[in-house]
Amino acid sequence: MTRYDVKRELKQCYAPRNTDWALVDVPAQRFIAVDGSGDPNTSADYARAVEALYSVAYTIKFTSKNALGRDFVVGPLEGLWWADRPEVFVTRDKGAWHWRMLLNQPDWITGDLVEEAKRAALAKKGLPAINEVRHETLEEGTSAQALHIGPYDDEGPVLARLHDEYLAANGLRMSGHHHEVYLSDPRRTDPAKLRTILRQPVRTAS
Repeated sequence: MTRYDVKRELKQCYAPRNTDWALVDVPAQRFIAVDGSGDPNTSADYARAVEALYSVAYTIKFTSKNALGRDFVVGPLEGLWWADRPEVFVTRDKGAWHWRMLLNQPDWITGDLVEEAKRAALAKKGLPAINEVRHETLEEGTSAQALHIGPYDDEGPVLARLHDEYLAANGLRMSGHHHEVYLSDPRRTDPAKLRTILRQPVRTAS
């Protein structure tokens, strides 16, 4: 059985090599998602949201493999981030951040299957945050994207370059939430070697 792996199927979105901003066309994708706000390093809600996402994701994976005969690799954790004042991302004022944590799902995973998996995961794990998990489609389209290597808190200058230089130089403006894809496990990776995809949906400034 060949396992679907979004990192292999969408290399332009999940395996970029450019460490400075470049444009990429991101197709519509399906995810399971949980929303919240606050500093991800200290927020109990954030930890509960991520735990619930993975519990549901692995239940979906096993259900798909056993009931449908279709297996897939659980993708990397992703996050949409936004705030009332965009500059808080450059200054790293994490308490003012809002987030939507995501795990990619193959196209054949339906909303009904997600709900079935939620019920099964809730019965097994008893995590209340599982009730907040939902199935949604994200359509980003043309986006500026860069691979950041290093600590998360070193993203500020890269984002400042996007906001202050790249967008204006290319006649673009932001058209969606800041998106990050976490290719490394921070529990097992030296901060200097963390690999994070930074993505910003854009459209022409006119």
